[in-house]
Amino acid sequence: MKNTIYIFSDGELKRKDNTIFFENENGKKFIPVENTSEIMIFGEVTLNKRFLEFLTQSEIILHFFNRYEYYVGSYYPREHLNSGYVILKQAEHYNDQNKRLFLAQKFIEGSYKNMIVVLKYYNNRGTDLNKIILSIEELSKKIYDTKSISELMAYEGNIRDIYYLAFDNIIGIEEFNFQRRTKRPPLNYLNTLISFGNSLIYTTVLSEIYKTHLDPRIGYLHSTNFRSFTLNLDIAEIFKPIIVDRIIFSLLGRKKISTDDFENNLEGIILKEKGMKTFVEEFQSKLETVINHPHIGKSATYRTIIRMEAYKIEKHIIGDEEYNPFISQW
Repeated sequence: MKNTIYIFSDGELKRKDNTIFFENENGKKFIPVENTSEIMIFGEVTLNKRFLEFLTQSEIILHFFNRYEYYVGSYYPREHLNSGYVILKQAEHYNDQNKRLFLAQKFIEGSYKNMIVVLKYYNNRGTDLNKIILSIEELSKKIYDTKSISELMAYEGNIRDIYYLAFDNIIGIEEFNFQRRTKRPPLNYLNTLISFGNSLIYTTVLSEIYKTHLDPRIGYLHSTNFRSFTLNLDIAEIFKPIIVDRIIFSLLGRKKISTDDFENNLEGIILKEKGMKTFVEEFQSKLETVINHPHIGKSATYRTIIRMEAYKIEKHIIGDEEYNPFISQW
């Protein structure tokens, strides 16, 4: 399996012979091309066209984050698995409102069911979340009766608001109380962790879509407009509860991240480099965790399961098999 490279330092990335070379005042490092699938850049890094050409040839994606840890964009090399047939089918499912709504409802189904899986996990360990679980189950029945994407998005927002009510009970640390969802900029510690984790899962899903025939510019829950990519946002909804939220609960529960890992500035509250590295290490570990996949009856890593989700969508739009989202078993 190829690796994800994270760069937190400032420096220069360039091609040196047939490998990637990173250099700054602290030293030099070679990054083996054959073992790299994507590079996440958080530092101030310079690069040139020759380097981008090399990445295209090597099919490596670059994801850029600004100094406030916001995702700002990706260098998405020319699609090597382009399929005109699949793109036409994707567009057909977007332009047909019934077909689009079906897929959008499935993404929300995967999202809320995985929220409940997470909540039941903590409920079974003594945190009383029964009322929140029942409220989500009751509200979720209405998503299948929605007639438009905007109506569906409204229910999704209501479900997520209820879901966030459980965070304070699960975490139990006053300094990390949820209060309300804030982003760009996050205004408290917990919102900073949620935004950072969501950025990581959005880019990870985008990298996995790159390995399929799908075009990431055509999403169904999130409107295809002037944004570059939307399908990754759709698929990420399914995995945010079981990957990002679980990581947050685990890091705070084990006290691996504290208020000392954050700093305040005019852009809100951001993670210091040590906090980012701790989160990223846990994120990578989660992606490499092997679990049993109920759909195929075999073991697979979370990263592979994300890619399989893209394959399932591809099968759906070409008429091979109706799409059903991945639901975690624990």
